[in-house]
Amino acid sequence: MDSNLIRVSAPFTFEPNNYLITKSRKSNRLSSFSQKKPFTLSFKLGNNKARNGVAFDESAYEAERLSMDAKARDLMAETSKRETESGAEDDPKSWKWIIRKRIWDLMEVQNIAQNPRPVHHRIPNFVGASVAAKNVLTGLEEFRVAGCVKVNPDSPQKQVRLLTLSGGKKLLTPQPRLRTGFFSVLDSSMLSPSTINEACTSVGVAKYGKQIGLDEIIKVDLIVIGSVAVNPKTGARLGKGEGFAELEYGMLRYMGAIDDSTPVVTSVHDYQLVDDIPVEKLLIHDVPVDIICTPTQVIFTNTTIPKPQGIYWDKLSPEKLGQIRILRELKGRIEQETGKEQICGPSEKLPPMAKRRR
Repeated sequence: MDSNLIRVSAPFTFEPNNYLITKSRKSNRLSSFSQKKPFTLSFKLGNNKARNGVAFDESAYEAERLSMDAKARDLMAETSKRETESGAEDDPKSWKWIIRKRIWDLMEVQNIAQNPRPVHHRIPNFVGASVAAKNVLTGLEEFRVAGCVKVNPDSPQKQVRLLTLSGGKKLLTPQPRLRTGFFSVLDSSMLSPSTINEACTSVGVAKYGKQIGLDEIIKVDLIVIGSVAVNPKTGARLGKGEGFAELEYGMLRYMGAIDDSTPVVTSVHDYQLVDDIPVEKLLIHDVPVDIICTPTQVIFTNTTIPKPQGIYWDKLSPEKLGQIRILRELKGRIEQETGKEQICGPSEKLPPMAKRRR
């Protein structure tokens, strides 16, 4: 993750009482929360009661998510302005923001943007997103044979998540900004027709999904990620600027869930196809795509850009590391396995963490 990707995140400290209401009033919190192991809740289907007698507060979860997303977008806007105005030709970040802004502006001007709007500082939702998603389903043998598909949590890929579950597959999706955990797995066999659509939303993932940790044995057969811009000739891709697709990819590599042969697909509007992402300026952690699905076509990029082999700690700030528990856990494991300290990158400014409620 280049430093601009990291500093614009919206970190979050998970406090169980933010979203969970216990039956007992003897204690104002759940059992102690260890930073060494993922905090896992499994919810029964069809109601909001967890097996341990805890109710899931949907409105509180969604309010917190929207608040943190807004803060992250504000900071991304500041970062974008600062780095594009720096004028440094050798700046490894400014050129990315220039392309992103051009695409965001174009989508708004051409009115191909869909809610949530404006699309700036988001993986943009677009007119025809559902058609592009169907191209993933109907146009790709890679999707047809996949048993488990990892899909990002953004709006334009909601239909991909729905088609994954409707097609009898397992859906692996990250917690938004990795703020409350790591990944959640949703098994279509455990969902009813009435809950599948809800399970494709952020609230639904938290409500119905099973959270997993680094020890989970899982094989991901296909990765679907969102993009702001992508080059169909090279497979070079730009996300919205936070770097979480790269973090997620790197951690899945560590887990052995994916390898170089795992196809990476993105679904975008045709207006998001560009020819000016310089491959030579991409950083080692940037994830290229093998296949692009738009509302009008399916493109096989035959990319030759190397895929990341894991987390590149020298690109990761101490602040980012301190605010994402799963990264600290992974770093500790690697250091224990190798006997070598993983040195982080330079310090950076990050948004304030959410305060713990007592």
